[in-house]
Amino acid sequence: MRRALLPLLILLGCAPWNQPQNVALEGENAALSTPAAGDGELYVGLAFSGGGMRATAFAYGMLQELQAAGVETGRPDGLLDEVRLVSGVSGGSVMAAQLGLYGPSGIDGFRERFLITDAEAYMTTSGFNPLTIIKGVAGGVNGRDTFGRYLDDTLFKGATFADLRRSRIKTWINATDMANNTPFLFSPETFDALCSDLSKVRLSEAVAASAAFPLVFTPIVLEAHQGKCTYREPDWLTAARYNPEATAAMRAHARALESYTNPNEVKFVKLLDGGITDNFGTTGLAVERARAQVPYAPLTAEEAVKLKRMLFLVANAGVDKDYDWTRRVEGPGGVNLAMSIATSAMAAASRSGYDSMRGELRLWERELIEWRCALPLSEVRKLRGSTQGWDCTDVKIFVGEASFASLPKDQRDRLDAVPTRLKLPEAQVDMVIEAGRLATRATPEFNGFLASLAGNNVDARIQEGIAAGGRRVLPVH
Repeated sequence: MRRALLPLLILLGCAPWNQPQNVALEGENAALSTPAAGDGELYVGLAFSGGGMRATAFAYGMLQELQAAGVETGRPDGLLDEVRLVSGVSGGSVMAAQLGLYGPSGIDGFRERFLITDAEAYMTTSGFNPLTIIKGVAGGVNGRDTFGRYLDDTLFKGATFADLRRSRIKTWINATDMANNTPFLFSPETFDALCSDLSKVRLSEAVAASAAFPLVFTPIVLEAHQGKCTYREPDWLTAARYNPEATAAMRAHARALESYTNPNEVKFVKLLDGGITDNFGTTGLAVERARAQVPYAPLTAEEAVKLKRMLFLVANAGVDKDYDWTRRVEGPGGVNLAMSIATSAMAAASRSGYDSMRGELRLWERELIEWRCALPLSEVRKLRGSTQGWDCTDVKIFVGEASFASLPKDQRDRLDAVPTRLKLPEAQVDMVIEAGRLATRATPEFNGFLASLAGNNVDARIQEGIAAGGRRVLPVH
């Protein structure tokens, strides 16, 4: 018996555990982005779901459609010029980090540089190899030197969150804290609690954590450097933990941050795919509003008085239900059962996440208007530059979800057959990109946002297209 177990124990010991690479903090972490310049009347926020390369391609299609919208009005990159916030989970975090790091120019050539390449090049992917199965059961098949290294080689070139801070786009990369069963946000607040320097964390590390699907990837590990910085729990976090009116999600998040400061509870944080707990990264929005303790967050006060229209779009690349196991008695079992559990958790997180985000933004809109209308004109003039044309109620937020559900059934069926992989045939990639454009174009809230821009010199041809058939007359490339 011992002889039979010996090879198994040796193989289990070879599991590719990731050693922590985050360093201790000196001082405190800075903000994630620099304030944006411009008139500030428009604000676009985006959230990209998980789903492997399928999710990345779908998000890319959405960005192409945003780029095409309003180019004729003088914006070089259409509505991409107005993106100020992007949140990404799993496969969607690749596109989020790319846009956050490089801005609109980040989508130029992205299809060729990443989408149609083999992002599994450094990975172990064979499910028929006994070693692969054993490593998966032991904790994960692929370590950080697989997908994370590929991201650095092809896209990020060693960029860190310090590089990301130079961007005008606030970027949220989301993973899952396995011990606390909560979303983990790569943010200054989180890394302050860890006494760790976020500026030195590589983007590839954060994205690899966000995309670490259970069994396929070994958890990304961060070290809690308690006692190596001067950390004082912020008032908003204390309030979130003990306020009976705080949401359960916020209380859980506050409890997780508290655990990072206690060496008897957490020495190492183990991170897996963000889609397990929050498939759209909605936690960041709630945390940002709570942290700032002002009704206009995540905007600055200057942005809040200038804002007229906000668009928040979710790219949901989730596939439809899988009835394969319901047509026979056997299965699922073993690894397939574990994969099914993770997939079910992500699907549930998608449904609840969008509802949560929409509710949070509706509340934010009401509180923003109340704050604006309570401002004295002297403060409006100071923040806005003048009171000419000032209307404190002239704020409208559009929240929409682009998904496969808005597309014809035959197209949905083909999209549902696209696997959650990091390598797809070129034809499938292009099909998903087109789906991202078409689904965005078919989103009522997107069209409503465009129609609302009539007073802001939006292109007349776009308005005519909306009036004629509910969709903009723009080519799909």
